[in-house]
Amino acid sequence: MADPGRARFTREQLQAFRDARVPDLLAPDLKLLFVGINPGLWTAAVQAHFARRGNRFYPALYRSGLTDRLIDASSGYTPEDLQHLYDRGLGISNLAHRATARADELTPDELLEGAVQLRALVARKRPQVVAFLGITAYRTAFALPKAKVGRQPEPMHEAQVWVLPNPSGLNANVQLPQLAEAFREVGRAAGVIAA
Repeated sequence: MADPGRARFTREQLQAFRDARVPDLLAPDLKLLFVGINPGLWTAAVQAHFARRGNRFYPALYRSGLTDRLIDASSGYTPEDLQHLYDRGLGISNLAHRATARADELTPDELLEGAVQLRALVARKRPQVVAFLGITAYRTAFALPKAKVGRQPEPMHEAQVWVLPNPSGLNANVQLPQLAEAFREVGRAAGVIAA
C-alpha cells in the first residue's frame, strides 16, 4: 500500500484494483444517501468513495454545508472524517460495485441489477433522500430515458429521489458552485441542513 499520508499509485498498480469492491458507507441514522455510478480504481485502492483528486464530491459537501470541514479521501478516510460523515447522517453507495477505470466499462445489465440491489438497501436503511450522481447511469439503471436532473416524481420506498450532476472533474458542464447548491438542496430535503 502507498504511504498513508499521501497515496500514490502507478497506472500498473491501479490495474490490480480492477473489479475490486468498496463497501457502502452508511450512517447508523441514515438521512441522505448519495449514489455514485461505480468505484474508480483509485477509490478501490484506498477504500474511500470519490477518492481521486480532482473529484468535486467532498468540496461540494463542504461548500454546501453538509460537512463543516473539507474531507480529503485521496489516501482513505481518517477515523475522524468517517465519524463526521456518520454524525451528519450521510451515506454513499454505488449503482454498480465493481471498480473500473471508466464508468462506460459497465454493462447496462450491471446497472439494472444495481438498481434492484439499491432498492433493497433503501428499503432496509430508510433514508429521507436518495441522491443519484449522474443522469445517464440513472436513466439506464431505472429504464427512465427521459429523466431529468432534479427531484424525481416517484419516491423509492418512502425516500425522495433526486438526480444531481456527476461530481467528476471530467464533468465540465457543471461548476463547483452549481454542484454545491444542488447538494445544499438535497441536504435541506433530507433534514441535514436547516431550511
